[in-house]
Amino acid sequence: MQRLRVTALLILPLVLGTTVLVSGQSSDPVQSQEQSVKAGPTSQSPDDQKPAAALDPNAPRITKQTRLEIIRDFETQMVYSRAAFPMGAKGLKLKNGAVTPSGGELQQTLALWGPAVKPGDPAHISFVQIKDDHIRFEINGGPVHRKKWYQHVTISGANGATVGSPDTPQANPHGSFVDLYFDKYVPELSAQQVRDLLFPVLDFKAKNKEQAYLDTVPPKVKEAILAHHVLVGMNQEMVIHAKGRPPKKVREKVGETEYEEWIYGDPPQDVDFVRIASDEVVRVETMKVDGQKILRTDKEVVLERPDRDQDAKKEEQDRPANAPSLRRPGEDSEDAPKPANGQGPLPPPTVPPPISSPSPGGSGPEKILAAGR
Repeated sequence: MQRLRVTALLILPLVLGTTVLVSGQSSDPVQSQEQSVKAGPTSQSPDDQKPAAALDPNAPRITKQTRLEIIRDFETQMVYSRAAFPMGAKGLKLKNGAVTPSGGELQQTLALWGPAVKPGDPAHISFVQIKDDHIRFEINGGPVHRKKWYQHVTISGANGATVGSPDTPQANPHGSFVDLYFDKYVPELSAQQVRDLLFPVLDFKAKNKEQAYLDTVPPKVKEAILAHHVLVGMNQEMVIHAKGRPPKKVREKVGETEYEEWIYGDPPQDVDFVRIASDEVVRVETMKVDGQKILRTDKEVVLERPDRDQDAKKEEQDRPANAPSLRRPGEDSEDAPKPANGQGPLPPPTVPPPISSPSPGGSGPEKILAAGR
């Protein structure tokens, strides 16, 4: 009996200690979880990390090894464009996050030379050249077609026959480029820093064309495109991303204004009539199945467009003082002769081409719906 008591006294502290230890270990995860919730997440995914820090102004010149790494990393890489690249020798210049040309100057260059890639389009970095103070990234073959190594080889025979002449005419290039400029020289930097510097014009993280394009539009337009909804004030590119290419188009003219009616849907479904004038949606009309008609003409989104008046004023200010003029020496614009009525002479009248008579019944939404029925 005494042995049993001694044994019980020896076992009891061991049991109590084990219980306290187990309870302490079970409470630690809860406490650590509460602390982690209060402290917040401790790590971030690569996509959530902030861009690389700004370049060190006292960084040394780029080394030969880094040159080779950047060329090897970026050449032949597929990316998505965040800006419109003009075709040919008129590329883009990127310095300190600012892109030139921009605004009206960019629109004029695009109208003159045409776009090589548009915002959201996939682009292929075909050539990388590191110069003294900038890095050139050629897009889709660049502004000049480069010859292959075998195109420089010429073989001449005994009778004067020549094989592989280098004078073979090249096709017209359709690529472009962007020059990434630095303050003094190209410093020592990493490939990730180059990607961050190129972000205003090239997107290296987008997974598809749609995602790359949506990142370049305002938030309200992005929501409308995801909902396949057209807003008054959108441009043609936004309408195509929201509704797709129109199955039907009708070109009309009201007074001096020409417009296109993009038609989506067929009766007995809901039919949307999107009116576009000068690359802007000015009217959206929806004909419901039950006969209800919904018309929207008030501008729902305002996009940044080049101000032609400001561009004209800027050109006038940039005009040199000794620019050629038809005025006599000492004659000011106020002293220039003017017509008596204050208006200039009208141009000679032009005879408009004959217009075929419209078909009876017009060509509005009601006629199209009636034809569908």
